[in-house]
Amino acid sequence: MSLLARKSTGNSRHQPAELVPTVEALADARARFGAAPGRNAVVMTMGALHEGHATLVRAARERVGSEGFVVVTVFVNPLQFGAGEDLDRYPRTLDADLELAFDAGASVVFAPGADEVYPGGEPQVRITAGPMGERLEGASRPGHFDGMLTVVAKLLHLTSPDLAFFGQKDAQQLALIRRMVRDLNFPVEIVGVPTVREDDGLALSSRNRYLSAEERHTALALSRALFAARDRLAAQAALRARADALPGAQGRAENRAEALSRLGEARAAADAHAVAQAAEGGGVEAVRAAARAVLDDAGKADPPLALDYLALVDPADFTEVADDHDGEAILAVAARVGTTRLIDNIPLTFGATK
Repeated sequence: MSLLARKSTGNSRHQPAELVPTVEALADARARFGAAPGRNAVVMTMGALHEGHATLVRAARERVGSEGFVVVTVFVNPLQFGAGEDLDRYPRTLDADLELAFDAGASVVFAPGADEVYPGGEPQVRITAGPMGERLEGASRPGHFDGMLTVVAKLLHLTSPDLAFFGQKDAQQLALIRRMVRDLNFPVEIVGVPTVREDDGLALSSRNRYLSAEERHTALALSRALFAARDRLAAQAALRARADALPGAQGRAENRAEALSRLGEARAAADAHAVAQAAEGGGVEAVRAAARAVLDDAGKADPPLALDYLALVDPADFTEVADDHDGEAILAVAARVGTTRLIDNIPLTFGATK
């Protein structure tokens, strides 16, 4: 166990910040800290920390307060990597990770080796993600979510938190963790934290460092596609709201369509189809189309974007939503640019103007 000196941040309770490599050292640090029940939090990472991780740590610190205990785990979990994936080249930057974690408010960084987490070798008993773990990311990376849930379950046991913070960028992962906690009665609250983006819109990821300047330019199509879909949905909602504000237009799609035509909105809209969608209160098809148009263009770029999937899914189980879907949804995308695979998503709400 080693102690890392750092500048005071005005929070003397979690000074000096501590690096612990073993389960025993973590338990000792927790006992010495003595945080009150309800004030123990964990942020799980695989290292290569960036501002997105710092946002998670700050959210945890804010939630538990200065008297709370915040553990950041740094562990590159081999069970999450399939054949041909980047386990060997996954960045390991522990010194930089420690500085970022402590500056963001971590009390302890738990950075165990594989022998510490899996003392008997690869575990024979594992968590199975079930059908939701076989969709989208699970279809592209077989076994990935089983390995992820197994290590999350182990780390929840080892860190004993009241709260665990995860980024919404990995939306399917977050949904599966919530389902595991609910199905298996883990005594922990799972807190989702919104995606952090760089100034150009690219979602923060440790894999962004692999992109060349040209590849990064192409990769921006992921966020542009999501934003185009969001904007199309917002435009349709506004169009429909204008129709509903007219006398006699409420309640029936044909009434709204007539009202829009009287206003000349068919010409103001992107096309007649958008007016029809707005009149019907739909938009699922148009949202998909808006995103796909951006991604199709990026597929012709140099270097090109190779689309893995674009899916508009129910956040409860990650199945595709119906064309007449009302309520919450997640628009998720995954693509490869060069040798780098990236994911992104955005939450959307259909039917909010009803």
